Amino acid sequence: MDGLSTTALLPDAFSGGRDDLSSQMSIIWAQLKAPLIVPVLRIAVFLCLLMSVMLFVERVYMGVVISLVKLFGRKPEKRYKYEPLKDDVELGNSTYPMLLVQIPMYNEKEVYQLSIGAACGLSWPSDRIIVQVLDDSTDPIIKNMVEMECQRWASKGINIKYEIRDNRNGYKAGALKQGLKHSYVKQCDYVVIFDADFQPEPDFLWRTIPFLVHNPQLALVQARWKFVNADECLMTRMQEMSLDYHFTVEQEVGSSTYAFFGFNGTAGVWRLAAIDEAGGWKDRTTVEDMDLAVRASLKGWKFLYLGSVKVKNELPSTFKAYRYQQHRWSCGPANLFRKMLMEIVRNKKVTVWKKVHVIYSFFVVRKVIAHIVTFMFYCVVLPATVLVPEVQVPKWGAVYIPSVITLLNAVGTPRSLHLLVFWILFENVMSLHRTKATFIGLLEAGRVNEWIVTEKLGDACKLKPALKAFKKPRFRIGDRVHVLELATGAYLFICGCYDVAFGKNHYFLYLFMQSIAFFIAGFGYIGTFIPNS
Repeated sequence: MDGLSTTALLPDAFSGGRDDLSSQMSIIWAQLKAPLIVPVLRIAVFLCLLMSVMLFVERVYMGVVISLVKLFGRKPEKRYKYEPLKDDVELGNSTYPMLLVQIPMYNEKEVYQLSIGAACGLSWPSDRIIVQVLDDSTDPIIKNMVEMECQRWASKGINIKYEIRDNRNGYKAGALKQGLKHSYVKQCDYVVIFDADFQPEPDFLWRTIPFLVHNPQLALVQARWKFVNADECLMTRMQEMSLDYHFTVEQEVGSSTYAFFGFNGTAGVWRLAAIDEAGGWKDRTTVEDMDLAVRASLKGWKFLYLGSVKVKNELPSTFKAYRYQQHRWSCGPANLFRKMLMEIVRNKKVTVWKKVHVIYSFFVVRKVIAHIVTFMFYCVVLPATVLVPEVQVPKWGAVYIPSVITLLNAVGTPRSLHLLVFWILFENVMSLHRTKATFIGLLEAGRVNEWIVTEKLGDACKLKPALKAFKKPRFRIGDRVHVLELATGAYLFICGCYDVAFGKNHYFLYLFMQSIAFFIAGFGYIGTFIPNS
């Protein structure tokens, strides 16, 4: 009987201990909530609502402008002088400007033939164009393959130069800068830049160069990207939706209003005189393209975006590659903003309104607030209000504004409207990385200058399903498991459970769906777990 009594008492003792710990935690929570947590959360809600309104106004403004552009048909040919270049019997080919085509690459085994072949296939008088392959490859086998490909095209009569460096200083910016130092470049008027996975159509130059020839105030003509692997998986479809909005709306609005937008780093034609006046390529950030564009704009140069000219390229098809790319694309602009803010303010060559546009609209709202508010509001602050019911988020801030912003973002890709819910969940997951990268850029923290070339598959992506069947998967914790995503997913799941049990906000469906998305991302499977539709 004594043994039974002791056994019976042990669970009660443990239960009592748990009850004591639970009650102590409840007391601590109650004591902290009213004087500390509630005021801090209210401030966070106010700041998030303010940023949401700023983003909302920016999106609506761009929606109105792009509607007016489409309605009144303000095509580039009407805003700028445009005449097709014609032969001159007396001058011959010298009537055409001399062009330099630069293709920077780094260990691009899968795509080097595609890009070199497309560049060499551009239609232009053969004695008025130079193709320059800037190979920073560290793999000697790939280096040899690229050089042999250049020699093959040279044997066909193409004026192609294979250039290498003994270091990778400055990465892409360093390669482009070094490429412009060669003596044969001095005879060139314009430089065309294509990344290693870009494949322009043969008539690309005939559709872009005339704008620069007939409009001396233009420094840049930017073409649109066309994604060859958008249908590969759900993740590439989500990327297509985000980038289509960027090209359809952001670039078009910038070109139509202030003749300024960020150079996309590829599929563009620059006037060499504008590059020189702006100070050339600089490697102080990981967005050398945007850096050059801002500096050229501050010198008074104008930019033109041609949405009708499309250049085929490839989207990252693995979550790892996409994370690295988004880190660079989010960290770089924030760091550039930090470095150039006072330079923009002190500039006297452009109008005050253009300064406001560059600082507020281009940098603050699109490159900083858009990333921060997405993660902080919808993945941190809004779920926290479930745990602290004393703080309420108005319906217009929690539902109406994000709904309008989402619909405005979706107009660029009508064919993917049925994937809108997946896009929201995907963008919220990626906002974690973009927010982290933005703060790294603003504070110039550890990974501020990290440059990892985005993995490209080229024709291999067509064989990807077959290759997967023969390739034995390797599981490495560091590559597959992402702690931040898992922690965020756990936080959202806990908030969802609390909302079901005690809450009145009724966000539980969103919280559970978003937590699942973070868990899937945490194990590195985002975008590949659902077949494309």
